[in-house]
Amino acid sequence: MATGSINVSVENIFPLIKKFLYSDHEIFLRELISNATDATLKLKHLTNIGEAKIEYGDPRIEIKIDKENKQLHIIDQGIGMTAEEVEKYINQVAFSGAEEFLEKYKDSAKDSGIIGHFGLGFYSAFMVADKVEIITKSYKDEPAAHWTCDGSPTYSLEAHDKTERGTEIILHIGEEESEFLEDNRISELLVKYNKFMPIPIKFGTKTETLPKPEDAKEEDPAPTQEVDNIINNPNPAWTKQPTDLKDEDYKSFYRELYPMQFEEPLFNIHLNVDYPFNLTGILYFPKLGQDMNMQKDRIQLYQNQVFVTDNVEGIVPEFLTMLRGVIDSPDIPLNVSRSYLQADGAVKKISSYITRKVADKLNSLFKNDREDFEKKWNDIKVVIEYGMLSEEKFFEKADKFALYPTVDDTYLTFEELQEKIKDNQTDKDNKLVVLYASDKDAQHAYIAAAKDKGYEVLLLDSPIVSHLIQKLETSKENISFVRVDGDHIDNLIKKDEETISKLSDEEKEILKTDLEKVVPTSTYTVQLEAMDSNASPFMITQPEFMRRMKEMQQTGGGGMNMFGNMPEMYNLIVNTNHELITQIKDTKTDKKKERLIKQSLDLARLSQNLLKGEELTEFIKRSFEMIK
Repeated sequence: MATGSINVSVENIFPLIKKFLYSDHEIFLRELISNATDATLKLKHLTNIGEAKIEYGDPRIEIKIDKENKQLHIIDQGIGMTAEEVEKYINQVAFSGAEEFLEKYKDSAKDSGIIGHFGLGFYSAFMVADKVEIITKSYKDEPAAHWTCDGSPTYSLEAHDKTERGTEIILHIGEEESEFLEDNRISELLVKYNKFMPIPIKFGTKTETLPKPEDAKEEDPAPTQEVDNIINNPNPAWTKQPTDLKDEDYKSFYRELYPMQFEEPLFNIHLNVDYPFNLTGILYFPKLGQDMNMQKDRIQLYQNQVFVTDNVEGIVPEFLTMLRGVIDSPDIPLNVSRSYLQADGAVKKISSYITRKVADKLNSLFKNDREDFEKKWNDIKVVIEYGMLSEEKFFEKADKFALYPTVDDTYLTFEELQEKIKDNQTDKDNKLVVLYASDKDAQHAYIAAAKDKGYEVLLLDSPIVSHLIQKLETSKENISFVRVDGDHIDNLIKKDEETISKLSDEEKEILKTDLEKVVPTSTYTVQLEAMDSNASPFMITQPEFMRRMKEMQQTGGGGMNMFGNMPEMYNLIVNTNHELITQIKDTKTDKKKERLIKQSLDLARLSQNLLKGEELTEFIKRSFEMIK
């Protein structure tokens, strides 16, 4: 038996590991299973290239809990180590030896799937164990070795009588870490980190129901058998070629990723690139609807099938964090800070590749089946609009497939929209005016007035619409978006023809004074307009600029806080050519005049859903009085 001192540059690495190596103790299992996977894949590689003259067979990794002895065992049937290799890899803290292996076989091992960058993998065992044993037998014809260390720099190494190839690691779990002796806890970790690892992982057994024999009676219970409980799927969908997968395969993989999710995804995007970086994965568009507060962190990041994190910010562009799915790349550095990730060149390239791939997929869905794309539009538009706002490259590509629905449920691309409205909706200053509504019911009267003039009205109702139209106005020439209730329709698209007013300037002055005695000027700015005599006598509008600024402030348009605190201000447009206005002007008694103005204002407020509470009760009472 040999004893020795572990050769580490820091006098004692163990307290350091316990305290600082990882804040999360649970990942020791991920690290040890990664090492076991590497050991198995190394063996596979050596048998493939004929260097190991043995049968590779069907190796697996097994996890066992021994509650009585407070031990956790991780057993593999991989390459194993000789005593000399234990000295070298374990005592020199030379990581898992994977780098050296990859270096030695760099030409042939590049696709072997060896993980190899989980840092001080093996030593993470000391985060949870007071003592660690390694019993290992190499594939070479040499005796097995038994290494023991109790978390101080001294260890012992002796021969062992293990006969089958591979490595068994025995963790003597510390008092404070007893959670790692619970079946449920280990099971939870295996599912979290190792659900898709490339080598089958066994954890206990499970009962399987078998089909009944043909001659069984109805009341006979179905036969059962105990089978190994393999917790992982070693060949998940993203590791396969898109040509080998059918639509159903993508859907069942989605269910595997999100067992609690009952809605089917709308479509998926299969990522597969090996230059200038390595990346595979599948992204799914779930049904999003209008909700901007979608649960993010649903995309899982893997490295060679080992789960790393579901916080993919910085790797996936912000607007796509609302999607779901998996990204697997050995080129993403692990255990590093977010700020480092965001500055990392490879990661930036990955992010822009994903953006491009998503845009191309959306474009092909639009081109190949526009009708289906239109059906899905309301469920995916939040992602697309957010992308158009936040990523310039995506904005350029989205111009071809972003849709603008009208209030009549037709869908137009921006180019089609421009073509359709340019003759009718260009104002006297040669500016193209795009009219839109955000609520068909609430803005019904305004939409009807616009349609009477043959104008097209869009229905833009997503939460970030004010930001989006701001972006479109700055990136397109000579165009402005105006909400249909922003003013009287003749003022929204000003043409050259003027409507003559029935009232003289002097009559207008007197009328305005009368109106302002009754109308609360702190909320309403009274505007007298000569309009068609059929148009409403009183109309309430909210100036586009003010409303847009308030909306942008509500959805986080930095620097707009000052608008959030401003009181609601409206324009009251009074049609001087309507006979009711002539009647108000000609009314002799102040009391009647006041009642007519109040009633007209309240009707206008009612049409805008601005009449509530006590004022609404008063209005209804007054209306009944008037029709007695």
